[in-house]
Amino acid sequence: MTDPKNAVSPEHEYLGAGKSLAYGLQHVLTMYGGIIAPPLIVGTAAGLSPAEIGLLIAAALFVGGLATILQTIGVKYVGAKLPLVQGVSFAGVATMIAIVTSGGGLQAVYGAVIVASLIGFFLAPYFSKIIRFFPPIVTGCVITVIGLSLLPVAVRWMMGGNSKAPDWGSAENICLALATLAIVIALNLSRNATVRRLSILLAIVLGTVMAYLLGFGDFSKVASGQWIQFPSFFAFGMPTFEVSAILAMLIVTLVIMTETTADVIAIGEIVGTKVDSDRITDGLRADMLSSAVAPIFGSFMQSAFAQNVGLVAITGVKSRFVVAAGGMILVVLGLLPIMGRLVAAIPVPVLGGAGLVLFGTVAASGIRTLAKIDYNEQKNLIIVATAIAAGMIPIIDHSFYANFPKWVQTLFHSGISSTCVMAILLNIVFNHLSFSRVKTPAVQTLKQPH
Repeated sequence: MTDPKNAVSPEHEYLGAGKSLAYGLQHVLTMYGGIIAPPLIVGTAAGLSPAEIGLLIAAALFVGGLATILQTIGVKYVGAKLPLVQGVSFAGVATMIAIVTSGGGLQAVYGAVIVASLIGFFLAPYFSKIIRFFPPIVTGCVITVIGLSLLPVAVRWMMGGNSKAPDWGSAENICLALATLAIVIALNLSRNATVRRLSILLAIVLGTVMAYLLGFGDFSKVASGQWIQFPSFFAFGMPTFEVSAILAMLIVTLVIMTETTADVIAIGEIVGTKVDSDRITDGLRADMLSSAVAPIFGSFMQSAFAQNVGLVAITGVKSRFVVAAGGMILVVLGLLPIMGRLVAAIPVPVLGGAGLVLFGTVAASGIRTLAKIDYNEQKNLIIVATAIAAGMIPIIDHSFYANFPKWVQTLFHSGISSTCVMAILLNIVFNHLSFSRVKTPAVQTLKQPH
């Protein structure tokens, strides 16, 4: 029998080069749409040409890969050494568009990202102390809403990805997505553990082949354009530093740090490893250092990708070296535009069918955590109900906070950050303030069967 003292923690297990690359590619396919969306949206708002937007996307892939490697492999005091995929954060898109369209241009965005990220880097040790305000009742709510907030993304992918396209919501798109979903389910019925773990990747590949045979997707442009292209330093000009832009981006930074803290705790729960304030600090430092360096290559603020947390949960592959392999693939994609064009040619409904399972799995992981809570305590029921309901508000209607100050919109634009703030505040009110404490333990967990 293996000595428990000498047992390797799941995230430190190395599965070999072949499996690491295969599982790593699965991570890349899962988050590819998410990582290219922000540069595509911001580049379009900035009035860039298709070639310039291509540079932004290549930079996003390259920097996301480097950031993922830093987060998973880590150096002393930097990197959580957990299976977390990094990429351009969606949280800052609205703020960056506002900076670009108000006359500051991309240069002001890059300057704001650099300064705000450096401030975030030095705030990390203090920010991570909030770990004591993240008991299971808080983390369960946050993980559940991470999954719920991602489900609309999967639904949009199933419908075609582009609401202005003539085939948006067509029966063909939805049936293709459902066929991919059926492949995922069928593969998970296999007795072969490797097939089950690779079910998402295999389903995407099989779904793409099926789509091509049925006439879906356009692979004609894969071979057009440069095959190898190295990122340029400050390709869009030297950064400028505007106080208003920096303050706006600093609010975004705090939101990203909150979401990354939740993701680190969530992945710790799924992997079954210890996550303390020091580990959160190291994870936040990797986030912020990557973000500060990103503008040099032409990219934006980085954060952990919640959808890949779901992939870890559904596959059971918990090795950080797998995600590091995914980071290396992202770096290669950033240097080889032809590979990026190939992945980008995968029909979006195929990704939607796989995404429905992935994102639902994240929500299920949160529900599993919430199942440990004692709901005989009325206050626990109130905390969970209110926090999840508050998180659903921006998911149901993005314009709910439209008439509030900009900082309120930035803080609560995301269901994840809304849930996080509400759950933490309610937990403090019910379980930390002296006037609300009762003799019964604040957050009980049910005894787990042996």
